[in-house]
Amino acid sequence: MQQLENIKVILSGGGTGGHIFPAIAIANAIKAKVPTADILFVGAKGRMEMEKVPAAGYPIEGLWISGLQRKFTIENLSFPFKVISSLIKAQLLISDFKPDVAIGTGGYASGPTLRAAAAMGIPTLIQEQNSFPGITNKILAKKVDCICVAYALMDRYFPEEKIRLTGNPIRQDINYEGTDRKAALASFSLSADKLTVLVVGGSLGARTINNSINEGLALLAENNIQLIWQTGKSFADTAAEAIKKYPKSGFVTSPFITRMDQAYAAADIVISRAGAIAISELCVVAKPCILVPSPNVTEDHQTKNAEALSGRNAAILITDMDAMEDLVPAVVELSKNEHKQEQLRENIRKMAFPDAANTIADEALKLISRKRSKKKH
Repeated sequence: MQQLENIKVILSGGGTGGHIFPAIAIANAIKAKVPTADILFVGAKGRMEMEKVPAAGYPIEGLWISGLQRKFTIENLSFPFKVISSLIKAQLLISDFKPDVAIGTGGYASGPTLRAAAAMGIPTLIQEQNSFPGITNKILAKKVDCICVAYALMDRYFPEEKIRLTGNPIRQDINYEGTDRKAALASFSLSADKLTVLVVGGSLGARTINNSINEGLALLAENNIQLIWQTGKSFADTAAEAIKKYPKSGFVTSPFITRMDQAYAAADIVISRAGAIAISELCVVAKPCILVPSPNVTEDHQTKNAEALSGRNAAILITDMDAMEDLVPAVVELSKNEHKQEQLRENIRKMAFPDAANTIADEALKLISRKRSKKKH
């Protein structure tokens, strides 16, 4: 690939951390390869990217766009106007910024931005995080030049010649070598002699997982299992009160865990939702995990993500409906089965893409090189 200079990149993705953090990771990877790169983000006004992207050091422009509600709402009446307004603003931004490539990681703003870029002849790349693509990316697939995916067999949904299997970009502090386990356990004031379970339900917590753990504390204590429990804000007080009954059991709760690298290093088993980025992190840290997919997501994509792992004996899947009855007993059973733990560790490790952000950055830079070569000839 030729040495690139004076490149301009538009990145669009947002609504949730699962769309924003991969976009930031890709931007960082492009900056590392081409330090002079000029990068602009496009997000949806009022969504969390408008705060998180500037915090990561990048400028962002907001579009007036939101999703279409499934049931009839007054907000749905404004949807066609939002789409038209967003397409016009995206075209104006692209005309003004003149990017060499546009990259979309999903979320409301990436639809109009990538559509406008493709229509204006800008090389385009989308990154699909899930094993079952969202509507926006399915529509964009026909128009974009490159589709970076995290799972095999995505030619069921996308044109095969455009697909690159790259994995999902994850936070840079998360890696397989990870933090020293003893130091990580000490940071949570936990014992190195007990099996440790990490419970994460996403940054907001997960009600079903929280209730299941709450009901099962006695069984966990009985089986000498200690706990790092990320509860989310709304369940924090309930959990903190519940663990007081077990002062010597090594149960630690926190509304939010900042140092996830330490939490993963301390854990022997992880209980998690099945969001795309959470799964990508679990593959890289290679921990035996029990996945409880959220039923409240578009097109039930978390269940499909979890099935992509459980079908390869790389995770245990428990449905949200069965969690109250089955989750804690499954943890206890797995804690006693070292052979099963090792199998899960080995199989999930095979699905890891620790260098995804760099690979996607390379694909984007290839698109720029190709376009510049064509201009020369």
